[in-house]
Amino acid sequence: MNHFPIFLRVAGLRVAVSGGGAAAVAKLRLLLKTEARIEVYAETVDPLIAAWDAEGRIALFSRPLAQDDLAGLRLVYAADEDAAADARVAALAEAAGVPFNIVDNLEASAFLTPALVDRDPLVIAIGTEGTGPVLARKVKALLEERLPAGLGAVLRGAKALRPEAEALPPGRARRDFWSALFDRAMAGEAVPEAAPLLSDHLDRAPAPGRVLFVGAGPGDPDELTLRARRALDQADVVIHDRLVPQPILELARREVEIIEVGKTGFGPSTPQARINGLIVERARAGALVVRLKAGDPGVFGRLDEEIDACTAAGLDWAILPGITAASAAAASLGQSLTRRGRNGELRIITGQDVDGLADHDWAALARPGAVAAIYMGKRAARFVQGRLLMHGADPATPVSVVENASRPDQRVLASRLGRLAADLAAADLRGPAVIMLGLAPRDAAALAPAPLREAAQ
Repeated sequence: MNHFPIFLRVAGLRVAVSGGGAAAVAKLRLLLKTEARIEVYAETVDPLIAAWDAEGRIALFSRPLAQDDLAGLRLVYAADEDAAADARVAALAEAAGVPFNIVDNLEASAFLTPALVDRDPLVIAIGTEGTGPVLARKVKALLEERLPAGLGAVLRGAKALRPEAEALPPGRARRDFWSALFDRAMAGEAVPEAAPLLSDHLDRAPAPGRVLFVGAGPGDPDELTLRARRALDQADVVIHDRLVPQPILELARREVEIIEVGKTGFGPSTPQARINGLIVERARAGALVVRLKAGDPGVFGRLDEEIDACTAAGLDWAILPGITAASAAAASLGQSLTRRGRNGELRIITGQDVDGLADHDWAALARPGAVAAIYMGKRAARFVQGRLLMHGADPATPVSVVENASRPDQRVLASRLGRLAADLAAADLRGPAVIMLGLAPRDAAALAPAPLREAAQ
């Protein structure tokens, strides 16, 4: 971001507009919605500005803005619609340390005025840093349609309820009440309906802790399920794997406790017993715990061990499945995981397990047309290659390695079984990758001698 979005207090403080024409009128219409003390500096003004001055809504000074006027100003708008005059005002403001905006001059302004959805005291600011004002207006229109016109009155009434709501236990109980209240507000109910709702919540016993095992998918936030998004929004604690990327974690509430329990192949790892203990400890304290796992929680995620820990502790739990890496990788190749006449089964295997390199039914995997997704297979590639060739697999069998499946930095390595280990070593893939045995990218150009390509986005 080139501009940091903030809401600046202006109630009772001086804000100045230099200019008296159409540009000044447009800014004044917005400023008049605030409780700022508005001053206008212009020798000639639009009749509307003169009327606002006569009504006492603004203070009009029939002269140019001067250096002495800037003392104590909160903001200043340069709206003279003359490049030299606007530049003079901007220079005065910059020298005085007052934030300034030159109307219709993005590059020279110290701050921008966003598009606003006004349901005071709910105000939504929409900015594109000047790159897409038409898009900002479209987003504004969408929000205007969705938010009830009376939502501001609901919020003002809710403010009066806050002292009574303080009787609810802090944290989850209060959030549940306010969430229920605003769900009703979004449906058009009035604030007086909140009193019985609050009484009902005050009579409730504290909610017990709960654990949700949530699939984060292969890494693209757009591929999260709706249930996963809701879980992140409601969570008190998020305990996540190392492979869950930051854009997904940022979907959680700002107040949430986020704990990484990373496991790195052949590197530092959080012991499973420690992970189990954290889940149980936080849930027993009454928290809604989201155990966030890359891909699908039921695929090589030690889900059963963590469920057993929750069950032993008497905790309620649920599984929210996600898109596993095999599905995302196949999609990036433009291939299906099963195909009539090619393979009637699909194997999802791991290249290594707790005892080291994993053994499998290599004879079945070596058959023509076999398809398998091999997780955690980069370091085991030479072992897998050797076992398959030893059991009669064709060295020309297509193999694709998909790194960071579905993410912006996704890469696809198109190879053959006979050269898999060498191609992987040359490619030096650093991100999480899944090896797709028996599948080649549908784009035939991917099989050209240069094995590494950027996936089509």
